[in-house]
Amino acid sequence: MSMQIVEKSGEGLSRVYGVTVPQKDLAERLETRIAEITPTLNIKGFRPGKVPPAHVRRLYGKALMSEVVQQALTETTQKVLDDNNLRPASDPDLKPEGDIEAVMDGKADLAYELAIDIMPDFQPVDAATLSLSKPVYTPTDAEVDEAIADLAKQNRTYEPRTGKSVKAKEGDQVVIDFIGRIDGEAFEGGTAEDVPLVLGSGQFIPGFEDQLIGAKPDSELTVKVTFPAEYQAANLAGKDAEFETKVKEVRAPVDSAADDALAERLGVENLEKLKELVKGNLEQQYAGASRFKLKRALLDQLDEKHDFPLPPKMVEAEFAAIWQQVQQDKEAGELPEDDAKKTEEQLEKEYRRIAERRVRLGLVLAEIGRANNVTVTEQELAEAIRREAMKYGAQAQQVFNLLRENQNAQAQLRAPIFEDKVVDLIVSKAKVDDKAVSKDELLKEDDLPEGYEG
Repeated sequence: MSMQIVEKSGEGLSRVYGVTVPQKDLAERLETRIAEITPTLNIKGFRPGKVPPAHVRRLYGKALMSEVVQQALTETTQKVLDDNNLRPASDPDLKPEGDIEAVMDGKADLAYELAIDIMPDFQPVDAATLSLSKPVYTPTDAEVDEAIADLAKQNRTYEPRTGKSVKAKEGDQVVIDFIGRIDGEAFEGGTAEDVPLVLGSGQFIPGFEDQLIGAKPDSELTVKVTFPAEYQAANLAGKDAEFETKVKEVRAPVDSAADDALAERLGVENLEKLKELVKGNLEQQYAGASRFKLKRALLDQLDEKHDFPLPPKMVEAEFAAIWQQVQQDKEAGELPEDDAKKTEEQLEKEYRRIAERRVRLGLVLAEIGRANNVTVTEQELAEAIRREAMKYGAQAQQVFNLLRENQNAQAQLRAPIFEDKVVDLIVSKAKVDDKAVSKDELLKEDDLPEGYEG
């Protein structure tokens, strides 16, 4: 395909090219496409493969020309990249020039402007020259015992209260039957039997549990409540209801001892094993916090050690995404306290810096990953898709199938896996010293503006 390519401007990392594909070339391509599809057509009144080209053009010319133009755009864009040895930083922007309708009618050259941001050329820092300090904390036996005591509390049992004047107290469990009515009519889902309810647990709508305090076994009462305005069932939201309630039993909590029996109730063979599991969970939690702090320190160093021009479109896209979130938080009154005090101008300046940092770090990590052949395997991606799908409960299979088809969604899942693998690679080459810290120090939030992470 003959074409004309002119570089219109090339400043910093932005390039603009003017591309023209002659009308004659498009016409030849259209003829070729018509000749290709004619033998496959089955049109009434013509023998198979014998439809005159002029008739095919009348019927399908517009659709085929659209294919030809699309193909010409793809090929010429690739040619501009190849001929000029360009590594695009994002998808090129194509802006048609002239009358596109005339092009589709075969009466004009295809002319368009191609705007590309190219990747900056820089040498990433040598990971072996980095020194990092990794905060570490090991759970104590006392902490493990405390966690086991919490489990015992959560898994306490309840035994019937006995005696002459038994009254339900907060923290007791009552066993109830109830029929709920709105305007005297029983409503769907408002009737149940033998429901165990711990008073003060907040399991039922506000006001319900309070009215059962002081109730005796084998007693009946009417509980009057108003459904919350934002209740999930729209037909009940904000409505007044009466529940005809029968209290069958009042049970007192019996604290479970932290013993083998508790472990067995939790599906573990004995207390020793339960302690091991709890300790393992705590260690995992602290290791996660430790890695998070190490990664942040590493990203700070990488940010500090690199200074190169950034592709403007990439920064714009990153800033637009952050800024949209900031505006949403602002409208919802959820801006962090510090941000709420700042002017629009100050906020914009700060978040633009964050966008630049994210783009810079993204490019550095991508370059280090590329140089070290870091890739995300199909298996890792499949596992990430599975994990994401599992969040959707009953729709998991549907979401799983959608994600398997969607390239963009996969790219979003791939990015954090790639980033983590590159971070691990850098950490493995850098000089890392473990630094023992207190639990509070390890779990303390760092004072960095929101958005600096990631």
